[in-house]
Amino acid sequence: MVAAGLSGTPGQANNQDRDRQQAQIGNMVEFAIALIGKLNGINRHSFNSFRLCVGINHGPVIAGVIGARKPQYDIWGNTVNIASWMESTRELRKNRVTEETSDVLQKLGYSCEYRGFINVKGKGELKTFFVSTDMSKQQGMGLS
Repeated sequence: MVAAGLSGTPGQANNQDRDRQQAQIGNMVEFAIALIGKLNGINRHSFNSFRLCVGINHGPVIAGVIGARKPQYDIWGNTVNIASWMESTRELRKNRVTEETSDVLQKLGYSCEYRGFINVKGKGELKTFFVSTDMSKQQGMGLS
């Protein structure tokens, strides 16, 4: 699990914070694309066929240290659960996102392809999208 842009107190967002949050969502997509690209390079050089897919969601989370014997810092909540559902219902080499995350990504210039609805326990039917993994952005950032 990876998280980005964790900060602030809920309900105190302003326009600058929203812009920063949207940029963090773009950073997460770029990170996922870079991971897939790196894994493809590892496969080429090691004659393996590892595959990776990613589920991305954004929204509020709860964070803290849990565990008495082996304390660990963790995040949890609906946002995390839905991201997990995006990953577990994915297709290989595809990055699946929710409709809300797709809306933000399209504003940032990413191409998102409608994938369909998935049934999420406790949430009902969620509309999902695949994010285009155009490697040209990644190569321009020197991540390949």
